[in-house]
Formats: sequence, C-alpha cells, structure tokens
Amino acid sequence: MTDTIVRRHPERADYEREAIDAILDEGLVGHLGFVAGEQPYVIPMLYARAGDTLYLHGAPASRLLGTLADGAQFCLTVTLLDGLVLARSAFRHSLNYRSVVVLGEGRAVTDRAEKLSALEALVEHVLPGRSADARAPSDAELKVTDVIALGLEYASAKVRSGPPIDNRPDLGLPVWAGELPLAMAVGDPIPDPKCSVPEPAQLRSYRRGLR
Repeated sequence: MTDTIVRRHPERADYEREAIDAILDEGLVGHLGFVAGEQPYVIPMLYARAGDTLYLHGAPASRLLGTLADGAQFCLTVTLLDGLVLARSAFRHSLNYRSVVVLGEGRAVTDRAEKLSALEALVEHVLPGRSADARAPSDAELKVTDVIALGLEYASAKVRSGPPIDNRPDLGLPVWAGELPLAMAVGDPIPDPKCSVPEPAQLRSYRRGLR
C-alpha cells in the first residue's frame, strides 16, 4: 500500500481532504518526482485540481508525461511558504509552511471532453474567469498537448505555524526571536505591446491565498 504517513513531526500532519485541497488550490507549482529508466527526476509543473483529480499537461515528447502515462509511480509535492521562524539559537530556526505530498500512478487522458475540461481547469487555476476570455484549444493544439491525471487517494498535508520553539535555557538570551511573515506579492499588470484590449478588472484584484 502507498504510504503517506508523516513520521517526522507527526503532530503537524493533516490527512483531511479539506486541508489537502485548500493547499493544492492555493499553490501554483508542484514538484513531480519519478524514475525513468534508472534515473530519478524532479520537475516543477503547473497543475490544477478538479474534484479528486490533479491534472498536468505538456508536450507528447515529454519524458515525464510519457513515463506517467505508462503507469509509473510518482510523488508530487506542493509547498506554500508562510514565514521565517527566527529562534534564539541557530539550531531552532525554522520555516512556517503548508505542504502536501501526493503518491500514486498517472493516467493518460484520452477522452476529448475530459481533456478539454482539464485544460480549462489549468487556466482557471491560474486566474479564475480567464477561460471565458481566452480562445479554447484548437484541434491542432489538442493533438500536440498531452494531459495526465493523478488521483488524490494517497495524499497528506503537513503544516508548521507559530513562533520558534527554543530550549528553556535559551529563553533569556539577548537575541530577538519571532516570526517574519512572507506572502506572494502581485505587481501591476504589464500589457503586451501589441494588445489594444482594455485591462480586465480581475487583474487589479488578483490575490493568492490567505493574505
């Protein structure tokens, strides 16, 4: 059986789908680990969740997608960094984070309707509402795009939050300790020089996550 039990700091583990889905839905990039031949690879990938399935896309010639389509085992990780944890001792420094690990086997998406739905989900994951504005994939574009589905049957979340956990003898040291929150910053939109269409309103209100 695929093992998703958190052993290091098990008190930080969360196996509830609500927690897992929330992290996946906030993240943008996952790191996908797999073995092709005898060589291990870890590749950053855009992904999108639709219910109990994660979707990835890429070129048919991709080593990664070809390997997953053949049913190879994979490990996908997504990490959201929430802050630096600054302790009184170097040993106790840490990070506040939320992460998910998904294990399993990939499935090639060959049904046209599911493929179109998956590609729309990828666009919507990046910017909700964008698929209503952008042109849908053409038949030619569909032919040169592979989509892989990853199930969420074996997934776990791990979360660290809060202040540093210093050793009691270090609490009196004259060293500042605490948290330095971090968040994704959204800049001003930069239009394509060839674009004459007015800026969509949702660009100015775009936010990702809790902050």
